[in-house]
Amino acid sequence: MISTGAMTDSYMPLEKEIRYTRRCLEVIDKYGFGLSIQTKSDLILRDLDLLKRINEKAKCVVQITLTTFDEQLCKIIEPHVCTTQKRVDVLKTLHDNGIPTVVWFCPLLPFINDTEDNLRGILDYCIEAKVWGIFNWVIGLTLREGDREYFYAALDRHFPGLKVKYHLKYGNRYEVTSDNGSRLMKLFYEECNRHGIVCNNDEIFAWLHRFPEKITQPKLL
Repeated sequence: MISTGAMTDSYMPLEKEIRYTRRCLEVIDKYGFGLSIQTKSDLILRDLDLLKRINEKAKCVVQITLTTFDEQLCKIIEPHVCTTQKRVDVLKTLHDNGIPTVVWFCPLLPFINDTEDNLRGILDYCIEAKVWGIFNWVIGLTLREGDREYFYAALDRHFPGLKVKYHLKYGNRYEVTSDNGSRLMKLFYEECNRHGIVCNNDEIFAWLHRFPEKITQPKLL
């Protein structure tokens, strides 16, 4: 299994022109490797033909991040990627073409989208799109040095006064967790288990790395 998209999106806007990701997929397809690819972009459907060929010969899993059920809030929190609804449409298209999907449900921002309505909205989308599994570690986010300053500046722009609440509650913590976390995580596990969606992070990671046993491990020549 070859994985990509963890450190930067596999389908940055520039990919429309340079087509590096597509060229990588062509190599993966040529040599019979499996693929686990992560993105927030509907541009991935441009390469549906390659994804299907890889999945037919080996294994292809597409991972997509969903954070916010509210479309207007999504445009504020994630301004440079397609909205949640478009990503859900991608998930549905992939499922219809036999390609399994995994959702990353993160980050959940305290005082912004750490609500039961948002959780249920995203879960309803995942159920509707028949995703295989959902990653979710905690209701919250992490703020590294540099990220924190950028995030707080964005709070000032879009949510006036909220930075003060963050400073008072979290200071300069790396892990920023929601007061609603325990209740929402309990609900998350209940709903995933009820609908047959895998929600054990270790189990999902193991499955993403598992090359199909029926396929002979390929070699790059």
